[in-house]
Amino acid sequence: MKTSINKSKMMTAIALVLMLTIPAVIVAFSTVSAQLPTNVTYPFIDAITNPVQVDTPTLINTGVLNFLYSADDGFNVTIHVVRPDSVELDLGPFKTFSTGTYGTIFVPDQIGTYYLSTVFPEQVYAGTTYLASESDPLALEVVADPVPTYPGHVLPKEYWYRPVDTQLREWWSIMGSWLATPQNLYVPWNDGPETSHILWQMPIGDTQAGLAGGDLGMMGMNDGDAYEGKFSGRIIVNGILYYNKLWAGFFQSPEPDTVVAVDIHTGEVLWEKNFEEYGDGRVDFGMIYHHWSINNRGAHSYIVFTEGSTWYFCDAYTGNYLFDITDVPGGSNYYAPTGQIYKYDVDNIGNSTHPDWRLTRWNLKEAVLAGGFGFFGESWAPTSLGSKDAANGYDMNVSIPALNTPGADLPGSIGKVFVGDKVIGRRVTQTEVNMWAVDLSFGNEGDLLYNTTWNAPAEWVEGNLTIGGIGQAGWVAWSQEEQLAVFLTKENLVHYAFNTENGQFKYETESQVYADAWSDTVTETFGPDRIIAYGKLYSASVGGIVYCYNAQTGQRLWTYAAADPYSESYISPNWWIIPLFATDGKIYFGSLEHSAQDPKPRGAPMFALDAEDGTVVWRANGLFRQTRWGGRAVIGDSIITTMDTYDQQIYGIGKGPSATTVNAPGVAVPAGTSVTIQGTVMDVSPGTQNDGVKLRFQNGVPAVADENMNEWMLYVYKQYERPDDVSGVPVRLEAILPDGERIWFATATTDEFGNYGAKFTPGEEGLYSIIATFDGSEAYYGSDSSVFLSADPAPTPSVEPETEPPTEPPTEPPTEPPTEPPTEPPTEPPTEPPTEPPPTEEQPIITTEVAIILAVAIASIIGIGAYWALKRRK
Repeated sequence: MKTSINKSKMMTAIALVLMLTIPAVIVAFSTVSAQLPTNVTYPFIDAITNPVQVDTPTLINTGVLNFLYSADDGFNVTIHVVRPDSVELDLGPFKTFSTGTYGTIFVPDQIGTYYLSTVFPEQVYAGTTYLASESDPLALEVVADPVPTYPGHVLPKEYWYRPVDTQLREWWSIMGSWLATPQNLYVPWNDGPETSHILWQMPIGDTQAGLAGGDLGMMGMNDGDAYEGKFSGRIIVNGILYYNKLWAGFFQSPEPDTVVAVDIHTGEVLWEKNFEEYGDGRVDFGMIYHHWSINNRGAHSYIVFTEGSTWYFCDAYTGNYLFDITDVPGGSNYYAPTGQIYKYDVDNIGNSTHPDWRLTRWNLKEAVLAGGFGFFGESWAPTSLGSKDAANGYDMNVSIPALNTPGADLPGSIGKVFVGDKVIGRRVTQTEVNMWAVDLSFGNEGDLLYNTTWNAPAEWVEGNLTIGGIGQAGWVAWSQEEQLAVFLTKENLVHYAFNTENGQFKYETESQVYADAWSDTVTETFGPDRIIAYGKLYSASVGGIVYCYNAQTGQRLWTYAAADPYSESYISPNWWIIPLFATDGKIYFGSLEHSAQDPKPRGAPMFALDAEDGTVVWRANGLFRQTRWGGRAVIGDSIITTMDTYDQQIYGIGKGPSATTVNAPGVAVPAGTSVTIQGTVMDVSPGTQNDGVKLRFQNGVPAVADENMNEWMLYVYKQYERPDDVSGVPVRLEAILPDGERIWFATATTDEFGNYGAKFTPGEEGLYSIIATFDGSEAYYGSDSSVFLSADPAPTPSVEPETEPPTEPPTEPPTEPPTEPPTEPPTEPPTEPPTEPPPTEEQPIITTEVAIILAVAIASIIGIGAYWALKRRK
């Protein structure tokens, strides 16, 4: 008995401890102790939407209108459902929030009326018994036809900018950022530009640029290649471009650097700041993290500076310091689906005799929130402020059981992590390739997926092939979507593909043009010049040929040669090219050199190819030349930003705004009379407001046809010769008639000065609205304008009044004057001119033109009479 009492006391003590330390636990009782107070409960239930279409989700709000005391606490509730076929079922149980409420998704699969009710079982909380209850049933009507939902919004048809109202949800798909060099240079959330149209132009700002001239002749100013690259650190965060103003590479400017922030929609410099207190003051990468907590949900954007193992986070909009993390572990950064950064490691923390292989993951979010306390500890903005210790950030530390036996080993090191899928390791020698993978999928973390060895071809040894080095050979591409890893050997220029699902060899490709062996940018660190996207492997390098392979078979699908028609390049008949990024079904490429020649070879191309078949979307020669040692072109918000090493300017490339005008005569015209409708269509992109451009184009920069864009941009922004045979853009001309009908009456095309004209004939009296519309093109968003035209009644020809002819009109004037001429000419005509008959409905009032004719006739009669009178005097 004594033992029984002691056990009872022990269990009571444990229960009390649990109640004190885990207040979220709800203890439900089937009977109520008489000593506890009771509380009536007020259950509720609702559905959004109701009615709802069959097989469509609806949100069920359930719970009780009784609050709890702690954010971690909640009541237990269930939902009782009676279907239209009378079958009954229960959903849950669900734990409510501390407000007593909860929401869950329900998908009805029958047409008819469902009845749902909230069931609250009796339960004890904080020393009070909350009585059982059940809500009134909710009738959920399920119908066959769709029910109205928010209509949504189309993607922008006019020039747009940030911030974008969060109600325009559909726009997310064209608002990508460039936080760091992306895997495979793939940046999907953009509408990739399909012309070379320039939005804006600005100097990098570190030194003078362009052609030196004068005593130095054809030589140019330093562009940073090699080893002194410009435009480094360039990233795009929510529509703002950031770059390090001073040069850097293997060497860097001794001055403290300055970070420049530029609005990529306008080219406006938002701020320039010195961050020398954060290491070298050079921005390294960006982060946009979406935080979800019980208190707050929203995204937070940062630019990040690193100094050793310390990271400094500054607000992306203002550049102001917010927090830092010390002792950040090494290894590659991987962005989680919600934007925070992960780092992974696979390591034996034991020894060969007693191995203890562990898989760990460091989570930046956890390192930041570790300092939080209480209810507000989940709130990101206040909790994240100040200094954080990275040691608190590990949220995964699991054993790898298959390796915890004596002698077990994983050769090499981590090659790539597919977040949420697997960690992949590799080791390569001239005789074999080892690959292994550890599972990251939920519930299977730490399982060894494979550990394979592939015997390399004998050629690797016989040819002493390069399998590593500074960007010359090695692992050149990885793809989680294709479950593929690609390795390149230098001398034979062959790609070897491996299946990352099982570690097995898949295929090898044909060899490529010999000049590709000179590349030092094949790996991600220095390039890359191989990427995997859209189910294909793309390669572009020194030899100037784009190769496209089927990613799963290695079959070569097509090639494109970036030919140099004037033999300016000293390397090959083609330009040295490299992929810049892949987006919107297109691959963009640019040209560069390791060490720039001077004078620079002219006409280096930037171009976009259709990712599927390699057709040219656009190619601009001499417009945007890339850098080997600085920052290459990036894209965000569907706008490309790039430095050009010809003139060391930064350019924004994308679809720009246009302005359409229309003019008509300012005075009324008679109905039935043709008039000229004329106007202009002009490019009003921010770059057209540059001082130099405004001086050259004092009437504005005309909008031109897409097919003329490359030459036109060279003319407008680089002062090239004005191109011949420039075509304009089409303008649709419509009229709203006095009776309200809208008609199309002409399509005009602007000329090289931006002007257009067309005839219009108002058919009736009244006020007309003339509308001119430019629908836009790949280079410009559309625009329109209107003007009013007034038409008066049309003139009606008058009928000449009938007069009695003279009885005997003389056939000819007399040859002799009369014997006695009158002493003075008559002052009045011999007879009164016939008076005009009064106007009638059948006879219109005399018009101005008829009156003038009559006056002339009368004057003629008077003149003839005077003439004969004078002759008689002689």
